[in-house]
Amino acid sequence: MKKFFALALVCVMALAALLTGCGGAPAAAGKQLAVQIGPNPETVDPALNSTIDGATMLLHAFETLLTIDENNEIQPGQAESWEVSEDGMTWTFHLRQGLKWSDGTDLTAGDFVYSWKRVADPNTAAPYSDTALGMVKGFDEAIKGNPDALGVSAPDASTFVVELGQPCTYFEKIAAFVTLSPVQQASVEANGEAWSVEPATYISNGPFRMKEWTPSSHITFEKNPYYWNAAAVKLDNLKFVLMEDSTAAYTAYQTGEVLFIKDVPTEEIPSLTKAENGGDFYVKPIMGTYYLNINLEHEQFQDARVRKALSLAIDRDHVAEVLMQGTYTAAANLIGPGITDADGSTLFMDKANGGQPYMSTSADLEQAKALLAEAGYPGGAGFPAIQYVINDSGYHKVVAEYLQQAWGELGLTVNVEVVEWSSFTPQRRAGDYDIARNGWSFDYNDPSSMLELFATGNGNNDGKYSNPEYDAALETARTTHDVEERFAALHTAEDIIMNEMGMLPIAYYNDFWLQSSKITGSWHSPYGYYYFMFADVTE
Repeated sequence: MKKFFALALVCVMALAALLTGCGGAPAAAGKQLAVQIGPNPETVDPALNSTIDGATMLLHAFETLLTIDENNEIQPGQAESWEVSEDGMTWTFHLRQGLKWSDGTDLTAGDFVYSWKRVADPNTAAPYSDTALGMVKGFDEAIKGNPDALGVSAPDASTFVVELGQPCTYFEKIAAFVTLSPVQQASVEANGEAWSVEPATYISNGPFRMKEWTPSSHITFEKNPYYWNAAAVKLDNLKFVLMEDSTAAYTAYQTGEVLFIKDVPTEEIPSLTKAENGGDFYVKPIMGTYYLNINLEHEQFQDARVRKALSLAIDRDHVAEVLMQGTYTAAANLIGPGITDADGSTLFMDKANGGQPYMSTSADLEQAKALLAEAGYPGGAGFPAIQYVINDSGYHKVVAEYLQQAWGELGLTVNVEVVEWSSFTPQRRAGDYDIARNGWSFDYNDPSSMLELFATGNGNNDGKYSNPEYDAALETARTTHDVEERFAALHTAEDIIMNEMGMLPIAYYNDFWLQSSKITGSWHSPYGYYYFMFADVTE
């Protein structure tokens, strides 16, 4: 029967093509926008993604309970309304009536129950599980193997209730976190890990649904007719062109193959920033930090003096202003600009370390050499060669070459390994490196979004940093009802990891990209995401 059906389908398609060739009306191509935001994504499973490019794709295919608009304000998403109990510990979301999956089947509150429990299930191994759900009642039991203990329920098909185990002043931002997108239980369970790689099984609930995925070429999404706000979606197709080579991306932009590129060749930036050439070139600040992971499971890095020596040898001003051509800003803290403190108006970084930067952004080679000698490696003698792992985009190569030189001044040997993007994050997560470039854009405006990364056991703690005092400070921040006490604990956590150099902050992020004036209605968020779901393309 399957063979008969397939043969019949081929015949029908051939007949349609014949009729078209004989004067039948051709199918409308529709309005398409092609963009480049990165190469092959590691994953487009909401629970497993931990990258900006993957998240940008997910934002177009899925919709969470709440969403974030172009003004970075929380708006209703799949939930049209919500209320919070007087003590702030119970959140009740009321779903819109008539919600559908992209295959036309009903989407209910029970789908959110399943999806949130899936993120908490240790068998899923969601990198963001603790960050996204650590404040929910029963999470500690859920992550140990009993996901049904998670405090989420669906009293009826349109009501989703979340019970918190500890206060969370920013929980509405968590409800808009792409990791907590609903996924269709039937498709996930029928297809296992493969559910998210085939258009036929990639069932979503957002403005677009997957139409085609050709690895190393493109992922095309088409307008989802079952999306509750489909009338606001102007594009028929949104094509993510998968390119790792920034030069190829730039060529595609110049020829009009794509109207937007995230990976701009760094050698083109000087000319693009000139007023007469830079009409399409944008530079916007985002909340995030470019830093280096140090593999703390390797014995040679367990002495904090070694890590501090590596840090002191880096001239961050040179890196940001010369190598990164002023598109980034030298970092003296882990938590950078844009993140607010307890009062919501003062910047967290301005109150860090008693109001002083943790370190100078210029290099101090003499102090670096002295610390390395104290740690038992005078002039670098006896120190193993460093395997420094990067992916090939942006400034990573030029920074790697600089680090070879800077750490070479300490007598250290640095071997650079360049890894394809789709393999890079799994390799880093597996600990197959000595030092690796890393970076993090905040998922919401709260210091915990970054500080949580370095908690013991966190799924995104690639360097395996672990300090009981650090964890205790984060626990205080999670559990206290006092806002001032909470932020004091967060400052303590940053003090601890910066004093130990548990990672090496290098620069604060800005995003830069090329975008055609033909695109209207898109926007960029301070978290580093690009939104095209309500965009239009003009001639």
